[in-house]
Amino acid sequence: MNSPIPRVASSLRSHLAQIANSNTQSFVEESITCFETRQYRAAVVLSWVGAVSVLHDYVVIHKLSAFNTEACRRNQNWKPAKNADGLGLMKEDTFLDVLQVIGVIGKNVKLELKKALTLRNGCGHPNSLQLAEHKVSAHIEDLMLNIFSNF
Repeated sequence: MNSPIPRVASSLRSHLAQIANSNTQSFVEESITCFETRQYRAAVVLSWVGAVSVLHDYVVIHKLSAFNTEACRRNQNWKPAKNADGLGLMKEDTFLDVLQVIGVIGKNVKLELKKALTLRNGCGHPNSLQLAEHKVSAHIEDLMLNIFSNF
């Protein structure tokens, strides 16, 4: 069976130029390099961080007021975010819920992103989880199709 590594990496690299934020672009480029060198856990974590960075930037530019309104409705102690760093104070699971409510992502995208978050959490902590290239390529492809290509 042929490895999907070169094809997926090439496809993902083609999207790098479309990512305006240099920090996000760096995360994505590092995740591609990790995937190419079979550092699968790192590829999952960095691709997730890049996707969240893209979503943070989108919210700051286009939906910050709506985001803060919904976040305050959910949690009276939420201090309205002013930038991406402020958004980063919210748990990512809750962040995805808020994004759905304010119309940034749909229900099915949110559900897929929550699966990706679960995988990211499994890869970001010491445990016995084993990964192979097909699982990781599917994870990166999901992020590419639903986040990197759309925002």
